[in-house]
Amino acid sequence: MAELDRDHTAEVEIDTRYDPAGVPIVTVAGELDVSNAATLQATVASIVAKRPERLIFSLGDLHYMDSAGIAVLLGAADKVNAVHLRDPSPVVRRVIELTGLAGVLSIES
Repeated sequence: MAELDRDHTAEVEIDTRYDPAGVPIVTVAGELDVSNAATLQATVASIVAKRPERLIFSLGDLHYMDSAGIAVLLGAADKVNAVHLRDPSPVVRRVIELTGLAGVLSIES
């Protein structure tokens, strides 16, 4: 049996911009897991503190997401009226569908 690399930290890139209407767009790229989800959580917390009506996560370049990433998305959905997932990668879309979150989080293609 292969040994797990417990020192591995996934690489994630997070960028926040605002559309012309002032809606925050958080672009997440790379791999989002328990080793780095706190970074995204901190970004989301600072945005949510400003009480936006909507929040968009752009996930086209996110190639992996575990339950820690899902928890961040659900936490945002609890605090913002509308959370949209823009162009999730096929892998992330599948995770969202398998977990039944497609009915909770709006998916934009």
